[in-house]
Amino acid sequence: MAGSTRPFSRFEWMIAWRYLRARKAEGGVSTMTWISLIGIMLAVAALIITLAVRTGFRNEFVDTILGANAHVTVYKQSEVNENGLLTNAMPDYETRAEDIRQVPGVTRVAPLVRNQVMANNGDNNAGVEVYGIRAEDILTIPRIANTETSRGDLARFDEGVSVGIQVARELGLLVGDRIKLISPNGVKSPFGGTSPRINTYEVVHIFQSGRYLIDKTRIYMPFAEAQSFFNSEGVADEIEVFVEDPEGIDALTLPLLAAGGEGTLLWTWRDSSSGFLNALAIEDTVMFVLMSVLVLIASLNIISGLVMLVKNKTRDIGILRTMGLSEGSVMRVFFICGSLVGVIGTAFGVILGCLFATYFDSILAFINGASGGQTWDASVRGIYRLPAELEWQDVLKAVGLSLFLSFGITIFPARRAARMNPVEALNND
Repeated sequence: MAGSTRPFSRFEWMIAWRYLRARKAEGGVSTMTWISLIGIMLAVAALIITLAVRTGFRNEFVDTILGANAHVTVYKQSEVNENGLLTNAMPDYETRAEDIRQVPGVTRVAPLVRNQVMANNGDNNAGVEVYGIRAEDILTIPRIANTETSRGDLARFDEGVSVGIQVARELGLLVGDRIKLISPNGVKSPFGGTSPRINTYEVVHIFQSGRYLIDKTRIYMPFAEAQSFFNSEGVADEIEVFVEDPEGIDALTLPLLAAGGEGTLLWTWRDSSSGFLNALAIEDTVMFVLMSVLVLIASLNIISGLVMLVKNKTRDIGILRTMGLSEGSVMRVFFICGSLVGVIGTAFGVILGCLFATYFDSILAFINGASGGQTWDASVRGIYRLPAELEWQDVLKAVGLSLFLSFGITIFPARRAARMNPVEALNND
């Protein structure tokens, strides 16, 4: 009769559920059950929140890179000019840009003049990097032309300059103010030397790219004006390229080198951020391992609960065995007890973790306000916000890990209960 019992029959679920609901006076371990359930719930929620924050941070970091910087920067190999100096200026930048524009997957190509200068406003000074770019090209840079985070009017770009918001704060600038730019490589004197070039420009636009370092050091200037200011008439320093699929930039390396012509050098967004991206990958692995250990520790509470349950139900096990219940049925009863705790705890953990991740911005804003705005410092962390982004793969990872550990750990005390001798169980009163 026992051999014909169907696995996980209705009566096995009924016995397991009754044991879980039993009060301590009846030989149950409801307190330990609740501790196990809450522990698993909090561990799963913590794992989901950690994975969501990790994903959100990486996506925000990469988006600020791709939204304000070239996906690929095209340079020319240095060569000696007529004055005997090394230069990588591109006199044929228009031709190179047009050839690169024909490469499949390229969405935007813009020649740049790029140099470092001293910026001044009154008694305030700052070292900045000037990007000389055409008006039609700056309008296509997502994070710079974003009207929601910027001030001023980029339609007037040819009449002045666009500065980063941190540059504006450091120098005390508002839209309409004038900024003085000082270049050490300025006007050439009749005696062969150079004197600093000093020009004043109207601030027509202030942008916030999402990256603190960009906003603190970058100024955009009209391309023709930058050529004149930096003595670069008729040449460009580099060509910035945007592509459809930045994550697949490696596949475009050879076509871009071929289109760029002889002496072309490339610097991709992965090259510029490889150190930080590698650090993020290592941190992701470490955090997942640490959170997995937390889930394991929470799951171990199931063993304690089941061991106590088996001890309290020793006489019941003996009676069930003498009534014909097989070892397999006894094992499944206690396996169901432990598994139910794991499943219910995991389910509540998923709900709690998803809710926390969904409202993470509001929660972080509240904590930041309560702590006086010191929770998230953009000057240290590089980006202005810490988002949390839920991905179904991360939720499945957390659920799979929790259930695997819960089910695996439950087997050991369940087998111990199943192998108990019925006679000894009945005598253990």
